[in-house]
Amino acid sequence: MEMTNSIADIDLNKVRNIGIIAHIDAGKTTVTERVLYYTGMVHRIGETHEGSAAMDYMEQERERGITITSAAVTASWADHQINIIDTPGHVDFTAEVQRSLRVLDGGITVFDSVAGVEPQSETVWRQASEYQVPRLCFVNKMDRTGADFDRCVNMMVDRLKANPVVIQAPYGSGENFEGIIDLLKMELLTYGNDEGTDINSHPIPESHREMAETRREEMIEKIVEHDEYLTMKFLEEETIADEELLAALRSGTISGQLHPVLCGAALKNKGVQALLNMVVALLPSPLDIPPVKGEHPRDGSALLRHADDDAPLAALVFKIVSDRYGRLAFTRVYSGVLQAGSMVLNTANGRRERIGRIVRMFADSREDVKAVRAGDIAAVIGMKETFTGDTLSATNSPILLENISFPAPVVEVAIEPNTKADQDKMGLGLRRLAEEDPTFQIEVDDQLGQTKIKGMGELHLEVLVDRLMREYGVDARVGRPRVAYRETITRMVEIDTTFKRQTGGAGQYARCAIRFEELPAEEKAEADGELLFVDGIRGGSIPKEFIPAVKKGVKQAMQGGVIAGYPVVDIKATLIDGAYHEVDSSEIAFTIAGSMCLKEGIQKGRPVILEPSMSVEIVVPDNYTGAVVGDIASRRGVVQGMEPHSEGISVIKAQVPLGEMFGYANDLRNNTQGRGNFSMEFDRYTVAPEEIAEAVKSGSR
Repeated sequence: MEMTNSIADIDLNKVRNIGIIAHIDAGKTTVTERVLYYTGMVHRIGETHEGSAAMDYMEQERERGITITSAAVTASWADHQINIIDTPGHVDFTAEVQRSLRVLDGGITVFDSVAGVEPQSETVWRQASEYQVPRLCFVNKMDRTGADFDRCVNMMVDRLKANPVVIQAPYGSGENFEGIIDLLKMELLTYGNDEGTDINSHPIPESHREMAETRREEMIEKIVEHDEYLTMKFLEEETIADEELLAALRSGTISGQLHPVLCGAALKNKGVQALLNMVVALLPSPLDIPPVKGEHPRDGSALLRHADDDAPLAALVFKIVSDRYGRLAFTRVYSGVLQAGSMVLNTANGRRERIGRIVRMFADSREDVKAVRAGDIAAVIGMKETFTGDTLSATNSPILLENISFPAPVVEVAIEPNTKADQDKMGLGLRRLAEEDPTFQIEVDDQLGQTKIKGMGELHLEVLVDRLMREYGVDARVGRPRVAYRETITRMVEIDTTFKRQTGGAGQYARCAIRFEELPAEEKAEADGELLFVDGIRGGSIPKEFIPAVKKGVKQAMQGGVIAGYPVVDIKATLIDGAYHEVDSSEIAFTIAGSMCLKEGIQKGRPVILEPSMSVEIVVPDNYTGAVVGDIASRRGVVQGMEPHSEGISVIKAQVPLGEMFGYANDLRNNTQGRGNFSMEFDRYTVAPEEIAEAVKSGSR
């Protein structure tokens, strides 16, 4: 294949790194397929419901009609290069959304015009806000019966606390959706064919003129609010040029103060080109975003890297994929140039890596490039020691970029290979899948000789087991899903432990006194994982160099609790006293003493079992709400509220323990004659009732 240069001839101002994010089934992949078609990357439009979407290239995605892995693809529009990452909407794959958002400069949030703002829309919106990603809002499916554009916009304000600026309005809705009113240019766009390629602009008809003028006035008021100069012009009733308006809208969008709203029907090929025009006009280039922050790997001093080819290399690996071509590391370059064949430093593990091939991705096909410049995204082939969240930097100018933090898994299943050959294949397959997915964890129980795999939900583990069997040819028995419980303490205890051992030569000696208590909610943000360790030593009773060893011992002992062996969480440990011996004390002695303290502290601290509690939203026809509410109560759930969703349909919000939600999809289908649907996401761990704790202890749950 002929090698091409990366964006050698394209100005960095003309690069857009964007993600398409939304609730499951709002139409993200459909929007992306249209973008690929209109940018000339495919010559036939793929459909999710037909199983032919280019972005959903995994068999599991095509069978289920959902997106599982975020797929990166490069396209070109209006002399701009657009790197698009299509992300999943299902809550079980929330880590895929998270790691994509970490490296994106802008996003398109897709909403279903009938359903409005759905539960997972809130989750991805919150994640995008955390990463300060500027967003456009695309109200999709305007051709569906029951489409309500204004209700969707109002829900953005109520549920997302967004500041929507309507820059397009629908011309009709449902079966009568015929086009889009552009409020910036004050024209009507209609479509002359089914492919959406014959776009015609017309003056706005008299029947919609007054509505359009009112909406334009509202749009201008919102835009000028964030620009002092334009506010003065507006108050003095001077004419504001369209160029000034667009520049102020772009500035407000990039700063996150404004969220422009567009509309269309991606499945009917309406509105996607106008959306692409706004991606180019309103979303930031790598030069528009603040320089990336990092630290020096040795001394921890703060460092910045600007999007500049001449700056030292700083790149973040945000995803690992193993496929039939080999091991791919998806990488965002923030500064400098990543060259094929060059040597780089992985500052996360201190190892040097040679960059083999660099490829620009098109879903599951690729094109070799010689280099990737600042601001670009590509995949690197050939790196063995690099994983998700690792930083690649110049060997003579190291920087460590902020890693991506992922939630802990909440569901586990036991998996046993059928033969010795399957055992070997399973080990390889599980390692590779764990490299790809940071929320997938493997645990080998030496006592039972059993392998447990842990993930974010039933569907997550189902897909991973399916991949293990198909891609790696593993024949295995899989147990039923089990909840990943946790343990903690409920009262404060002070433990004073001495570890002393004489072995003939130099002995081992360490004494630690540690106060253990439940981690206060307001201090959880400061905790390292699930432990807040406080050095309260005064007067040097334990030398400074041994204190990290005490913390290490406490953390190691937290891997298994005393009730049922589940990990211990939410502990605050304050080291208050201790003693050492000038000859016999060592790091290992203080590590063991710290571990002994924790084990005794859990036993005396009135330990309890914690179970994951889920936030559940159920969309159900009104005549079935009684049956659904009753079913939730029977699952130890607490209904927190009910609100109207649309004509004859309500949304029930509830908190339900995860252990009671296995198989809920079938039960909901039976209770609503197939008309109800639900989504859930992890909320927090809560203390399990005594009968549940006893069942966990006995192994029956």
